[in-house]
Amino acid sequence: MAIRTKPRNSLDDPPVLVQVKLAAAWTSFMFLYLYVDYFHLYKPGVIDGLRTGVVFEFDISPTLLTMMLTSVAIPALMVMLSMTLPARVNRATNLIVASLYIPYSVINAVGESWDWAPFYGLSIGTEVLLLIFILRSAWTWPRTPAPQPVDVSVGR
Repeated sequence: MAIRTKPRNSLDDPPVLVQVKLAAAWTSFMFLYLYVDYFHLYKPGVIDGLRTGVVFEFDISPTLLTMMLTSVAIPALMVMLSMTLPARVNRATNLIVASLYIPYSVINAVGESWDWAPFYGLSIGTEVLLLIFILRSAWTWPRTPAPQPVDVSVGR
């Protein structure tokens, strides 16, 4: 007769690797990042500005588009890097990149009117929360205890 130690309806909650948490957070960040840019196109005057060759007060140029692509490519690469880099490099890379993206995310609201505060507050707030989760996950990366030296002296 078997003795049941867990209630029948309890769910298993296996530990999740830090790499998986980081990759999931960067993926969520990327979806949000892209959708915020997409929804920004609905803002009155944005499409007209694009048609005249201006975005965010900047003339559209190969340099501007390259900078914009870089700002999206880095978090996209972080999804893959979070799953493939060795732990020590992975931790440092996530700490550095997430730290740099917090001010970068906040700067996106500079110059916007208070009418758009709910949109930018929710989008930037969520981006920053995801980046804080990444920082916390990388900062608290579990450590393996160092092996203890073995006493090899004989006859004592």
